[in-house]
Amino acid sequence: MSEKILVVEDEPRVIRLVSEVLNAVGYQVITAMSGQPAIEMVALEQPDLVLLDILLPYDLDGYEVCRRIREFSQVPIIMLTAKAQEIDMLQGFNMGADDYLTKPFSAKELLARVRAVLRRVQRPEELVTATLTCGELEINFARHSIKMRGERVSLTRTEYDLLRQLALNVNRVMLHPDLLKAVWGTEYQDDIDYLRAYIRYLRRKLEADPSNPQYILTEQGIGYMLACPDQDCD
Repeated sequence: MSEKILVVEDEPRVIRLVSEVLNAVGYQVITAMSGQPAIEMVALEQPDLVLLDILLPYDLDGYEVCRRIREFSQVPIIMLTAKAQEIDMLQGFNMGADDYLTKPFSAKELLARVRAVLRRVQRPEELVTATLTCGELEINFARHSIKMRGERVSLTRTEYDLLRQLALNVNRVMLHPDLLKAVWGTEYQDDIDYLRAYIRYLRRKLEADPSNPQYILTEQGIGYMLACPDQDCD
């Protein structure tokens, strides 16, 4: 494998350990110790993935670095954090992060997350209908474009993948493990809280009243469904 991974971290010990783990399995590793150099390296080096620490020195934290990278690049970003609270996860997702890895983490966990994110990015598109309309929600698969009530909705890559998976199974309940495996990979099939956090945030972007959703429905204890009354379910 020859994927290039940018590690953005201000602790030399962590940089060394992460680099050793990634180098050992064949990844190319480049590093930055603060925000602005990291942004410049994404533009110049075009890495295949970014491991981005939230707590960085100087005036740019990981959230702001992620936001600025998303202004010009869709490179997948895994945020490294000592924080595991949902509000911190949602802030990262809002800035465009694809995944989270909580410190301290093992070499096995690091490689599993890296491989899963890269696999999602490289996964070929299935052939589907050009567009799907569910009431006021319109999904254009060819353009990766989402509109609600005629207005463009900005989704992160993972949010789009989750909505797309629900749309491919419109009016069918998708089980929690099946959604997790389809969107994130087999490594995530038991991370139901992770899925719930993404569903909650997706609803905030799509539903008029997220507490009373009309499109992304919950089958309690089972899974989720994209409800489109006008669409046939074979």
